[in-house]
Amino acid sequence: MKNLKYITSLIVAALIFSCSTENDLIDLDTLSAPTNISALTTVTQDNTGKVTFLPRGEGVTQYIIYYGDGTTDPAYVNPGGTVDHIYKEGIYTARIIGTTVNGKTTEQKQQVEVSFKSPENLVVTIENDLAVSKKVNVKASADYALFYDVYFGEAGVSAPVSANNGEIASYTYANAGVYTIRVVSKSAAIKTTEFTKVFTVTVVNKPFTSAPTPPNRQATDVISIYGSKYTNVAGTNFFPDWGQAGQGSSWAEFDLNGDKMLNYIKLSYQGVALADGTTIDVSGMEYLHMDVWTADLEKIETSLISKTNGEKPVVKSLTANQWTSIDIPVSAFTSQGLTVADIFQLKFVGTPWAGGSVFIDNIYFYKTPAALIELPIDFESTTLTYSWSGFGSSSYGAIPASVVTNPDKSGINVSNKVVKIEKPSGAQVWAGASLDLDSKIDFSKGTKVKVAVWSPKVGATILFKTEVSTSPKDGNGNPTVFVEVQGTTTVANTWEIITFDLTTASSFSAANSYDRVILFPDFNVGGTGTSYYFDDIKQSN
Repeated sequence: MKNLKYITSLIVAALIFSCSTENDLIDLDTLSAPTNISALTTVTQDNTGKVTFLPRGEGVTQYIIYYGDGTTDPAYVNPGGTVDHIYKEGIYTARIIGTTVNGKTTEQKQQVEVSFKSPENLVVTIENDLAVSKKVNVKASADYALFYDVYFGEAGVSAPVSANNGEIASYTYANAGVYTIRVVSKSAAIKTTEFTKVFTVTVVNKPFTSAPTPPNRQATDVISIYGSKYTNVAGTNFFPDWGQAGQGSSWAEFDLNGDKMLNYIKLSYQGVALADGTTIDVSGMEYLHMDVWTADLEKIETSLISKTNGEKPVVKSLTANQWTSIDIPVSAFTSQGLTVADIFQLKFVGTPWAGGSVFIDNIYFYKTPAALIELPIDFESTTLTYSWSGFGSSSYGAIPASVVTNPDKSGINVSNKVVKIEKPSGAQVWAGASLDLDSKIDFSKGTKVKVAVWSPKVGATILFKTEVSTSPKDGNGNPTVFVEVQGTTTVANTWEIITFDLTTASSFSAANSYDRVILFPDFNVGGTGTSYYFDDIKQSN
């Protein structure tokens, strides 16, 4: 009988798929295995040991439950359904298996404790969610308990939220305020154990993560007003106030673990004023970008203000409790008749008026680049600026690294421009130089990197490194997602090609967004006052 149930489910699913049109046919082999498999297990408080399973998961056609108490036949449950089982007192390991229409499965084991003792040693934590306003997370655990109910105390809401013992139950209130939260911990016993607390539900009023990191751009393709990625227009006043203090409006520079951002409080209207006599011509730019975070504003109105003919606004909606990235076409201002060749102020207006606060970061104008620093790189472009950053001098500062005229136009490399990395006397064994790319490396073009190298000696180790510049930083401030491969020079004072096979490094993944190239000449050897030259960094298979 159990096999018939399973086969019937597959037939029904197959019939559903067969009703699709020819153009809508689904390749079942491409369907992934189910994810997030679990089950809410509840027990009746009547000393019978009756446990109800409510299986949960994503991408599931049918659940199979093995009770773990020696029962031979499993239960088959459709999504959204439940099944009951009578246990004797004890602790069991149930198996919840989610299946897809193509037969793929995912299994999750779950402990089921059936005790006719009432829960003991109940421990409850109640916390406001750090990311979502008015959301409260409750976690309760007790000896002998199987699950618990939470009554969050909001008027008109009588049904509890249930969770397995030791797991989290969450609830989002309509309004912030003070509520009485009651937790009822339950076992198979008739008697339950309760905990009650008067709790203040709050609004999240500041970001807990940084705004998205802007992409690498050429200096000619961006005019930055505020942010740490690009060079900002000097002397800007970020709180001219314009008489808004009377509205209760104010300003601060918020510091989130070293990442600074503008914070306009009770925003009526505030803004940015360039230094006296300073204007910027943004007619050659295509967009104004800003990243905005708010807990309580619905919209932000942004105006560019021209010395010639006043100001024009553009309104954008905001999503609460997360960063909203805004890109406004410059044409949205010029189409209203605004002259954008002499912008000297930007103005921000909140909706509702003086009713909430915003955090703003990465204010800049930009345009689509005419050319990008991306692999392959030959340093011959007359429009790109190859900004190599050297590091590892004897004082841990920068070592010289720059694009120069090819000092040895012979052999395999007769190009005009190359990059020179010096390793002065006393430089660290790990001295080198890095170059930010304007786009991530596309590994469909190959996972090997070839570099033309000119070394003053045979046997010098050349370390090639590429990293994801936006990945979390280690204790020294270096990105933690990277790949390193070494090569060795075989000739001196002449050009040769060294190949770095990235797949030989265990940390390599083609899915990572590597966007920085780093070269370490004569790696693991201290500086002796020599220079190394590199050119034609390109991919191959």
